[in-house]
Amino acid sequence: MDKQIVKKKGFKIKHFYYIIGGLLFTFLVYKAFFANNISTYSVDKNRLDIKTVSNGVFNDYISITGNVEPIATIFLDAMEGGRVEERLIEEGAMVKKGDVILRLSNPDLNLSILNSEAQLAEKSNFLRNTMVVLEQEKIRVEKELLRLTYDIKRKKRVFEQNSVLIKDNLISKDDFIKSKEDYEFAKESYKLNLKKQKQDSIYRSIQVTQMKDNLKNMELNLQLVRQRKNNLNVSSPIDGQLTVLDAEIGQSIPKNSRIGQIDVLKSYKVVAKIDEHYIDKVRKGLTATIERQGEEYQLKIRKVFPDVRSGTFTIELVFTGNKPHNMRTGQTYYARLQLGDSQNALLLPRGSFFGETGGQWIFVLSKDEKYAEKRAIKIGRQNPKYYELLEGLEVGEKVIVSGYSSFGENERLQLK
Repeated sequence: MDKQIVKKKGFKIKHFYYIIGGLLFTFLVYKAFFANNISTYSVDKNRLDIKTVSNGVFNDYISITGNVEPIATIFLDAMEGGRVEERLIEEGAMVKKGDVILRLSNPDLNLSILNSEAQLAEKSNFLRNTMVVLEQEKIRVEKELLRLTYDIKRKKRVFEQNSVLIKDNLISKDDFIKSKEDYEFAKESYKLNLKKQKQDSIYRSIQVTQMKDNLKNMELNLQLVRQRKNNLNVSSPIDGQLTVLDAEIGQSIPKNSRIGQIDVLKSYKVVAKIDEHYIDKVRKGLTATIERQGEEYQLKIRKVFPDVRSGTFTIELVFTGNKPHNMRTGQTYYARLQLGDSQNALLLPRGSFFGETGGQWIFVLSKDEKYAEKRAIKIGRQNPKYYELLEGLEVGEKVIVSGYSSFGENERLQLK
């Protein structure tokens, strides 16, 4: 006969596991949805660079470093090749326009010049002789017309006399006809020679004009050929300082080769390199200020070079008023380049945090300064001292502007 088993009531071991599991699940839900999970990093407050956001005038400028250079540089080229015979002026000396710096010799050029002069002289003589022949021909034609004029008069007189004599049968009819034909032939010959003279005169006038022009061109060419010999003396084209002279006595200099450099020292320019970040803001005409020996001097941008090399581009500045005394090529000047007008703005002091955050966020201190948390910000313009704050911070808030490399990915800093 079967016996009924009665279930025991009360707390059992499995109920313990259920409770533990429920508590663990509740803890996980709380941590996931209700607890504060911000990662925190403890840091010594005294090792941080803490600044306060302020309201003030933002000056839109950048600091630039430039080197003094001559206002212009002229290069010396050897217009004719040759051997260096004499150095009349040494490097570093001041030169005047027209001063001979080098004397070159070139026997082949001298021979070529002599041959050219001989050829040009021969052609010039030929042209002059041709013009003489044309003038003689003109005189001969005029003389022939003069002869024909008197010949017509004589034959006309004979014809008129024969016309009277033939009426009385004092001469033969054949003699009368012959005198008539001679008279008419003389008139036609005169007309033909007169026509020939007019044509010859037109042709002669054109030919003489062309020959005179050719003779003038040949004389100019002769001057140019002779000038080549003068080019063996390398002269200074301007007043300035001979800073480079690459030619030694006995050295052979090729034609059109660069042998020196002259700096114009009437004025100076400042050449500076600027980070490519500012290439869209920097333009011709912007002003800059330098401080030298307790005085300020004004400059303006004369030229902006468009090419970017190694992350920088180049500008040239010139002085608009007084210049510092005792300026020397190669000196370094520090200037403030004004990019825009000054305006009131929220000012955030510059710091190394920008290189790691790109200005997208910053650590902001709590009011009791016991901790600091990340906050998104928006930065506009910047100058060597401040960033222009557009969004994210208010006047009087304190922020950490030193580097964040040791903070890792933590979003909160516990300040000790």
